[in-house]
Amino acid sequence: MSLFKSASVVSLLTLASRITGLARELLIASTFGASALTDAFNVAFRIPNLFRRFFGEGAFSQAFVPVLAACKAEQGEAATALLIDRVATVLAWALLVLSILGVAGAPVLVWAMASGLQQTAQGFDVAVVMARWMFPYIAFMSLVALAAGVLNTWRRFAVPAATPVLLNLCMIAATWLGAPWFKAIGLEPIYALAGGVLLGGALQLGVQLLALKKIGITPHLSLRWSAVRTAWSDPGTRSIVRLMGPALLGVSVAHLSMLINTQIASHLAPGSVSWITYADRLMEFPTALLGVAMGVVLMPQLAGARAAGDAARYSAMLDWGLRLVLLLALPCALALIAFAQPLVAVLYHYGAITGHDVVQISRALMGWGVGLLGIVAIKVLAPAYYARQDTRTPVRIAIVVLLITQLLNIALVPVFRHAALTLSIGLGALINAAWLLLGLLRRGSYQPEPGWGVFALRVGAASALLLGFLLWANSAFDWSALRTQSFKRIWLMVLVLLASAAIYFVALRVLGLKLRALMRAAD
Repeated sequence: MSLFKSASVVSLLTLASRITGLARELLIASTFGASALTDAFNVAFRIPNLFRRFFGEGAFSQAFVPVLAACKAEQGEAATALLIDRVATVLAWALLVLSILGVAGAPVLVWAMASGLQQTAQGFDVAVVMARWMFPYIAFMSLVALAAGVLNTWRRFAVPAATPVLLNLCMIAATWLGAPWFKAIGLEPIYALAGGVLLGGALQLGVQLLALKKIGITPHLSLRWSAVRTAWSDPGTRSIVRLMGPALLGVSVAHLSMLINTQIASHLAPGSVSWITYADRLMEFPTALLGVAMGVVLMPQLAGARAAGDAARYSAMLDWGLRLVLLLALPCALALIAFAQPLVAVLYHYGAITGHDVVQISRALMGWGVGLLGIVAIKVLAPAYYARQDTRTPVRIAIVVLLITQLLNIALVPVFRHAALTLSIGLGALINAAWLLLGLLRRGSYQPEPGWGVFALRVGAASALLLGFLLWANSAFDWSALRTQSFKRIWLMVLVLLASAAIYFVALRVLGLKLRALMRAAD
């Protein structure tokens, strides 16, 4: 399978994951609303997700996959299978210890992430119970990351990309079927979500193990202490542990803002954590669609050009990626800012979600919109450094930007409350992207192609027309009042979005921008 075809498969399956993830959030929102209990679930769910970034597809994957690929290329499949067995053994024992500590220390973890949940009688206790239920999810997902690394090394990309859909489906089933059953037997209905998370993790691992069995690379775990000592002393295992150090630093910096913001949000009005979470799901949709395309398709070509010493090709590919970011991310950002409330109303304003919730989610979404251009641009600019084997510069920039983000929180939270938390991250992303870009320009690694001024003017003019239309559509209808006419509201949204796309791309065509030529520039 060609690289571009593989990237297309991954992108499509990631899109499926985002769609089912959005459906999951919509159902949870309409069923449970935005309250202290939903805040408790969102906090409890973030704890295993945070550790998953460390021991799963974050630091562990970044260290495991290069060592695995090198072993396969240099020593053959037999030695690689032995390495997989030893790494799986060490990882499984580490995860067992971590899970025991996590279940025992759940109250401390919840307090460290969101001590403000103690504002309500139930919030903190419910979060502790669900954190304990869901902590084994870390073990499942870390082993999923190991399996995904093996499958990707053997160029089996579809299964790892598809399995996240299973988590979303399990949580949908838990909300739809599990919550009423829990209520009938006298348990808090929101506990069903924790069960759905655990089941989703187990199913993902099961599917990937079947895929590994199909290619004849099933990890063999050993429970003997002597086997653990042998596995730990393996040079490949030691190499992975050594490489995880810098990777852990990068992952930690990337998620520390989220932890701090969750802590701050937990001390604001009840529902603040949930408002931000619901807005985050909408922000991830354009970010995933654009970011996956940039990260999966552009990164290998940048690395290939760099390895071949083709500086002109490297710069041209980077130029193409940045033009695509401006072309597609700018109108999406304007939509999140100027059309936030209609988007939130159509997607979330059902069941337990009130008109007040719609307003609060919209404010958080507008903060994400401010920084969307920077968030997507980082997906192009950071890989440009990684392709040069420079992982330190992006981490150093991220550390400084983290400090700037928290200074912005100090200034903005008293004014904008929970919306300031997304706005500060958005502004930080813009600073991060600008800093990365300046670094590439100063090094001479990136030399902009001719025509950027005209290109930016065309995109800006088309975006201005789009902005005017969205502002009109925002005020022309009372989107919240149309709650009782949900089908009419949905159709109005479809028409507005279709008209928006037509206005933007027709304007670009009239202004002389040749989209087909821009797309062909990547070939």
